[in-house]
Amino acid sequence: MYCPRCGQLQATDSMRFCSRCGLPMEGTMQLLAHGGMLPVYQQPTGEKTISPRRRGVKQGALLMLLGVLIVPILGVFSSFASGRLSNMFEFFTAISALIFFLGGPLRMLFAAIFEESAPKYPAFTQTSFPPPSIPTTRPSALPPAAVNPVSQWRREDTGEIQPRASVTDSTTQLLDREPKRD
Repeated sequence: MYCPRCGQLQATDSMRFCSRCGLPMEGTMQLLAHGGMLPVYQQPTGEKTISPRRRGVKQGALLMLLGVLIVPILGVFSSFASGRLSNMFEFFTAISALIFFLGGPLRMLFAAIFEESAPKYPAFTQTSFPPPSIPTTRPSALPPAAVNPVSQWRREDTGEIQPRASVTDSTTQLLDREPKRD
């Protein structure tokens, strides 16, 4: 199989990424297996329910957020109240601070450790196409055989090749033409 982006021949059809440009090849293999059509996936049927673990974590977070609102309000009421009413508001402020700021994280911790998570469903089930067939024969990684057989090949005769004329040859011939002096 060749990469559609850079044209690199892949070593095997099970490559996940192109070895040259890094293009993800899984989607390309699905397109080729289904004749250029993307498969249609069906969502699992049934109502979605929140797992007990997730519900517990949400309850703990809600407790902490309520504590951020309720404890300061009770503290303000206790500062404006006088006498016995002030003592009652201080007591409720302390109790609510313990419940909200200690109970919230404890509820989240309990849910994360002991409660069940959501059931594991398969991500998608394929409905429109059968699974791709795996070819039984693998293509050869070697190039095809040579077209010209070896018996027709002949070695060039290097004696036929004429050497190029040199610049110094013509200069040397000019030196020989000078008149000789006696």
